[in-house]
Amino acid sequence: MAHKRSNSSDAVAASLAGGKFPIPDPAEPPRTLKGLGVSPGIVIGRAIVLDSGLGKVHRRSITPDHVKAELLKFDQALKASIEELAEFRKQAAKEMGEETAEIFAVHQGLLKDKSVTGPIRRMIENDLVTAEYAVYQTMSDLAARFRSMSNSAFTTKVNDIDDLSIRLLRQLIGDTGQRVKLAGENTVIVARDLTPSQAAGFDRKKIKAFATDLGGRTGHTAIVARALGIPAVVGCQQATAACVDGSVVILDGERGVVIVNPDSEQLEQYRGYTEQARVYKLSLSELAGQPSVTLDGAKIEILGNIEFPDEVAKVKEMGGDGIGLYRTEFLYLTSDHEPTEREQFQAYRRCVELLDGMPLTIRTLDLGADKYTQAREEIPERNPFLGLRSIRYCLRRQPMFKTQLRAILRASALGPVKLMFPLVTSTAEFRQAKYLVNDVMEDLEEEAIPFDREIKVGMMVEVPSAALMADAFAQEVDFFSIGTNDLVQYTLAVDRTNERVASYYNPAHPAVIRLIRDTVRAARRRNIPVSCCGESASDLEYALLLIGLGLRTLSMTSSAIPHLKRMIRSVSVSQCERIARKVISLDSDVQVSSYLRDCARKIVPEAFDDRAGE
Repeated sequence: MAHKRSNSSDAVAASLAGGKFPIPDPAEPPRTLKGLGVSPGIVIGRAIVLDSGLGKVHRRSITPDHVKAELLKFDQALKASIEELAEFRKQAAKEMGEETAEIFAVHQGLLKDKSVTGPIRRMIENDLVTAEYAVYQTMSDLAARFRSMSNSAFTTKVNDIDDLSIRLLRQLIGDTGQRVKLAGENTVIVARDLTPSQAAGFDRKKIKAFATDLGGRTGHTAIVARALGIPAVVGCQQATAACVDGSVVILDGERGVVIVNPDSEQLEQYRGYTEQARVYKLSLSELAGQPSVTLDGAKIEILGNIEFPDEVAKVKEMGGDGIGLYRTEFLYLTSDHEPTEREQFQAYRRCVELLDGMPLTIRTLDLGADKYTQAREEIPERNPFLGLRSIRYCLRRQPMFKTQLRAILRASALGPVKLMFPLVTSTAEFRQAKYLVNDVMEDLEEEAIPFDREIKVGMMVEVPSAALMADAFAQEVDFFSIGTNDLVQYTLAVDRTNERVASYYNPAHPAVIRLIRDTVRAARRRNIPVSCCGESASDLEYALLLIGLGLRTLSMTSSAIPHLKRMIRSVSVSQCERIARKVISLDSDVQVSSYLRDCARKIVPEAFDDRAGE
């Protein structure tokens, strides 16, 4: 919602200091792509384009100036593939006999046949596409022709064609992980999509930002980018088509803009924006030690959302009062195996130790709608967001769930820990989950393992059924935490990771606001704590509304804490309540967004930069 000044100017200091940034190529015209800014910051660097792998290769265009380089790249891949096949032929002859080895000789012959390689070269020259796309498309067409023939002598050649295609593509695309490891300084990764583990594994001394064709504002990869402070733009749709390796790129994670081959004027302009961000960041640094209290004396508790234990230090540095949401599924999403009880306990213990008495709310696994779990299913779900995810997933996999509960309960003996279940839709689900907690407690008691017997157990309110039944849930739980990411998704029937419907995903929709209001009222009637830990809590204008609706605890990414603290110290609760009353009377998300933005601009004008209207 807000177009706040970047708080990640450190990410570009190296590339901009002293005017040291890439020089534009005058032969290439600038191209501006619009996506979703999911992690703030401005980076100027050179692109490394990662294709989707050795499956489908997506079309990427090149300019006439790049044709020679692409042809050379193809010739080198062709030569390397022929040499590789020669080695295989020798080895096969030694181990399996000359007759079997002839298979590789046939493959060598095909790669030397100009009727096979000629169309690839012509496609690069005439269609102005990358070598990898030309190989993929030409070989796919050839395989399809063989496949359509009735004579089995031809159809059996399809596997040979597919094998050659993969071999050539492997030479052209290379080892993606190795390419990233060998990246130079101020690199911007451009990919069709990235997994959370890929994003988390980037060397942040070299990889300064990333842009993807796919993705949404609240997807796991976007969350990792914010957590690690990597400027990112997702949902660009044409980023991989617009870039080649080495393209000069400006990435603006605030506005959701990627400029490929910027001109000198654009480079200078963005250098100015970065200086503005640096000055604004300095003005916020003094707020870390100040209390988050409104002008009329109301204390607003500001907590941090984390995915990794080491983020705790950043939350404390920014002035946070504790951790309101630890997304534990990232222990799984960034690992190559299922974390053991010991590994999970060590992560939770690390958080407790770093917090040194501050509160920690641990959310149990929110898995099921992600690539990690779907890739491990024998039959992947057709619509995993409406399938076996979150608490449903855990209740179906009780040994895994109990392992996590044991680790959390063990950590509760070391400091103030609360336990929270995600995506609860019925009281029966909550009761079953609570029963398993009690079951694990009994096991720990029998083993004489210490834990907090009085640990608070709460739930996320992130589906309409939970919000509508908030009064009933309030009699069962110790606390509520409103998760706006999923609440918006399920209320408005908008896939929050789908860039095609990103414009429909709006937390300012009146239906979402009324569900939040009713949840807060139910919590107050039953005298239980309620907080908001969705991404919307970090938007300045939306936070005004949340405070006006009665929320006194907000949890967010660490980088957003100083901005929100500045706003809280500039406003009164009565002012926020007037804003909330006005918002409730509106019937359009456009009206709500516009009104909230106007209110926030008047209260903290310095938090809105001059790029907002571009």
